[in-house]
Amino acid sequence: MAVQRKDDEAIVFSWVTWPSKAVRDAGLQKVFEDPGMQGDHSDMPFDGQRMIYGGFVPIVVA
Repeated sequence: MAVQRKDDEAIVFSWVTWPSKAVRDAGLQKVFEDPGMQGDHSDMPFDGQRMIYGGFVPIVVA
């Protein structure tokens, strides 16, 4: 319901686990500096305005 899914759409759930905050910060900096990530994003295969994302703290670590 949160993304207002239509009958012909699928919902995708994914996550990234980083070993530390320092590694995450370095990785994200490389992503934002990558020329392939720059430019026109109007041809994205989904509506980014309907995307939900956030950060979480693990309760149980296996």
